[in-house]
This record gives sequence, C-alpha cells and structure tokens, in this order.
Amino acid sequence: MPEERPHVVIVGAGFGGLRAARALRRTPVQVTLVDRRNYHLFQPLLYQVATAGLSPEDIAHPVRAIFRRQRNFAFRLAEVLGVDVAGRVLRTSTGDLPFDWLILAPGGTNNFFGLDSVEENGLALKDIEDAVAVRNQVLRMFETAVQEPDADRRRAMLNFVVVGGGPTGVESSGALSELIRLVLTKDFPDLNVKDVRVILVEATDRLLGAMPERLREVTAEILWRKHVEVRFGAQVTRFDGERVVLRGGEVIPARTLIWAAGVRAEPLVDGLGAPLGPQGRVRVRETLQLPGADRVFVIGDAAYLEDDQGAALPMMAPVAQQQADHAARSIVRALRGEPLQSFRYRNPGSMATIGRNAAVAHVKGLQFSGFFAWVAWLVLHIVLLIGFRNRLLVLINWAWDYFLYDRAVRLIHAREMHTGPAEARRAHPTDAAGEAAAKKAG
Repeated sequence: MPEERPHVVIVGAGFGGLRAARALRRTPVQVTLVDRRNYHLFQPLLYQVATAGLSPEDIAHPVRAIFRRQRNFAFRLAEVLGVDVAGRVLRTSTGDLPFDWLILAPGGTNNFFGLDSVEENGLALKDIEDAVAVRNQVLRMFETAVQEPDADRRRAMLNFVVVGGGPTGVESSGALSELIRLVLTKDFPDLNVKDVRVILVEATDRLLGAMPERLREVTAEILWRKHVEVRFGAQVTRFDGERVVLRGGEVIPARTLIWAAGVRAEPLVDGLGAPLGPQGRVRVRETLQLPGADRVFVIGDAAYLEDDQGAALPMMAPVAQQQADHAARSIVRALRGEPLQSFRYRNPGSMATIGRNAAVAHVKGLQFSGFFAWVAWLVLHIVLLIGFRNRLLVLINWAWDYFLYDRAVRLIHAREMHTGPAEARRAHPTDAAGEAAAKKAG
C-alpha cells in the first residue's frame, strides 16, 4: 500500500488560503481547503459591484476551477464550527476533519464597535451579498425619491453617508459620487442633482492613515472635487434608518449608511484558547504558529504580529499572501526535520483609487498620484484577478464606463426590491451577526 501523505487542512478561500494551497502543490502532502462559499472573492473590487460598475461574477471565481489541475487538492464546502487543537480535528457543519497540519486563514468580518443600531440598519461591504444590497439601496432611493413630493423627505433619501476613511471608504465614496453625478442624473432627469449628497465621515483627522501626509491631503482634495463632503473628527453614534447621529448631537437626515469603519478577525479564532490582540486577532509566534500548538498556523487578517518598529501588520492581501507562502515553507521544513524561521514582511506599497483618472500610490518610497497612479492601479488589479474571463469582462466594463460615462449593472435585485437595508439583511444573512438578527426577528 502507498504511504499515506500528511494531511494539510486550510480554512478560508481568501487571498491567504488560496496562496497557501497553491504553494503546497508540489509538496508530498494532501491539501484540503474548507470554506463556507465555493468561490474566491476579489475583495478589492467589491465596492465596484456596490456602485454598479461590475457584476458579482466578474470578481469571483469557483474554487474547484482554480485548483482543477492540482492533484493533491480537495475542497470541502462547509461552515467551520471550531478547532480541537489537541486532537488535531477541525469541526465543520459536514463532519469532523482530522489534520496533521492546519493553516487558519478565515479572514475578517465587520466590527461595529457595539453600535447595534448601525449594525441593524446600516450596510456593510464585506461580501457579494453586501455589495448587491448596497447597490439595491442606492438605486432604490433614487426610484423612491423621484416619486416623493415632500422636499425634505426627498433630500434625506438622496443623502448617502459612508463611514470610514480607509481604502474601502475612500474608494466607495468616490465611486458612488461618480455613479450618481455621471450616470444616475441622466437616468433621473426630474431630480435636482443639488439635492444629492455623498458624505464621507471619518472619526480621526486623516484619510488613508497608512499613506504619507502628502497623499492623504491629495486624497481629500480629489474627493472634494468629486463632490464628496469629507467630515473629519466626526464619529457616528447611532443610525435608525432615517437619521445618522454624530457624537456631539449633530443629525444628518439619511436613509443610507455604508459602514467601512471597522474590521475584526472572524469569531472562529475566539475559541482557540490563544491570547488575542487588537481587533480580535490571534497573537501568533514569529513563525506564525499558534502559541502552544506547533502544527497550527494562523495567517492573514486573523493573525496579529508586529513589525520591527512595533506596528501591527495591516489587514491587507499582501500580508496574507506572504504569510501563506511562509506557512507552506514552514510545513515543508518541518517535514524535512529542519528548524522553522521567523516571518518577515516585505511591504510592496499601497494604492487607492478615488474614481476616474484619480488614484494615490506609495510604492518603495515613491509617492505619486493622479492619472499615472490610476493607470497603475487599473493594470495591477487586472493582473491580480483570477481567470482570463474575469480579466476580460472587467476590462470591457471599465472601458465602457470610461468612454461612455455609463455603468453596466444598474439593477435592483428582485428579491430585495421592496425591502430596506435591515430587512434585506434579515432575508439574506451572510455572517454570524446576520444569522443572529434573522433568528431574533423570526
């Protein structure tokens, strides 16, 4: 009988999990990837689905198709319920899965910082269902506003509040403003464009905190030129579906709040019995191993590790991918009886687009913005997308939008046509919080 290969189980089909599985393709192990969805989602472009620029299928790719030619690979569609670290067993909704090595890359989820009203009535942007719900809400507000005779109520329907000045908030608010002013104003000529407001709310005094100061200032200036109202030092305390309340008592009448202000590790890691750092992330060893468990690695958004300057590594795709490579190499070294090495992050830089012809980039100490940065951002994201079909469709959609000032996917999903943000989430729960809300409502 052939010798049984060591079993490596990977949790999560995001950037880290996918990279780890690929890195082990020539290793004498059996790899099983577990995820509750059967596709890999290119999250950096999720906001473009939310703003009607792309279809969900353009930025997602089936896991089984990605690994069709990898012989040592298997996929299991299941919800991960917990980990028996000592017994080396992964508990899933489809049964227990024994492992010899485990790579946990479950990613992150929304952090509402205890703001229950925002969680209940606002819209997040973490998965395809979230993006479609945002698109539905924006289009629905225009359809409703054009029929609303009361001027105050109409203005409230056309106020769109985006919370969070990180990359997701900046990119979403810029794209949303362009969707409204370049496309929807043509679809709804009876509405006064002056009634429409896109408001970006940031609790600190800066946007894109990881960027150099000059690029942060450029970002704020570009957003203002694109008619996005940037509010610094503004902290949301409540949203009841009709009014956004800021700390200090200011009230913004609005029916739409898009939450891009907080992320934490998936709650799965809470049950590992390991010390947690900020944002619920596991404080891993320098080798990325779980404390007290040599055969368990935690990578990506779920792992907390500091760089040489004492700053936490960011919850970004390049970190997850480099950690995935390191975890895979560590398993290979362990199988050979070699000592494991510490992880060192190599920062490739960061980029953010702010709409048509505008982006900022900080790469290897170089800072650039404007059209050249925007082209570099486009090329990078086309290259990083998985699958030729997805690259081609995204390129065609971007070209169509750029030359014709048109967005291709201005559709309200039929099942959510008569529901608001909270009702839509209860009808289509996408995470533990959504499921809890659904049960409570039912």
